[in-house]
Amino acid sequence: MDNQSTTRTVDILGIPFFNTTETDFQEILHNKINDHTNTFVVTANPEIVMYAKANPRYAELIQSADYIIPDGIGIIMGAKMLKTPLQERVTGYDLFVHLLEWGNAHQKSAFFIGAQPAVIRKLKKAVQENYPFLTIAGTHDGYFGDDRNIVRDIKRTKPDMVFVATGYPKQEEFINKNRSTADALWIGIGGSFDVLTGTVKRAPKSWQRMHLEWLYRVVKEPSRFGRLMVLPKYLWQVIKQKYSRKK
Repeated sequence: MDNQSTTRTVDILGIPFFNTTETDFQEILHNKINDHTNTFVVTANPEIVMYAKANPRYAELIQSADYIIPDGIGIIMGAKMLKTPLQERVTGYDLFVHLLEWGNAHQKSAFFIGAQPAVIRKLKKAVQENYPFLTIAGTHDGYFGDDRNIVRDIKRTKPDMVFVATGYPKQEEFINKNRSTADALWIGIGGSFDVLTGTVKRAPKSWQRMHLEWLYRVVKEPSRFGRLMVLPKYLWQVIKQKYSRKK
């Protein structure tokens, strides 16, 4: 993390979350992109935090990012429990949509990696239709073993933004390995391509306001229920962190 980040972070289970508002963070990224500053952003939820706790190499990798932002109400809850509250939840999806709009308004370029082949085709069409002044530097689905062709295309096109939506830990590992190929914003955004294309429906605004998007996803996709079990484990670890500080 850069100096600005380290002075404004909240530690949750060893992960330094950047303490900011959505609006302020958008402005930071605008400036980074305009200045062609190589920037790595991790959008982390409790699942990612717990995965990092169990996998030290991954933890070290994401700690090398420029910013780790709190994507998930569980992170906000954890910070409050530790009495080191974060200002606001900053979701990867909302940030993604904002950057598409801003990139369109300022004629920027973006490279998109992730999702199934049919979804990335839909995404390309949606971006062309809704953000006509945003240059699509390239697209690739998330099913690849050898990434050399993708990296070569990124190097050749020099995009302003690289959106990687292959899910953790693959997206962060890809960014960490290849970010030196372009002085761009590199950000991992999970299932955002599926949501933007309507392949997966986002929770209604009323559910979002109540911070129940996670429950909506489980209702719509019962197969995700097992993933919910990480939340009580995460909160228990946060409680342990809280009381270990008091000793």
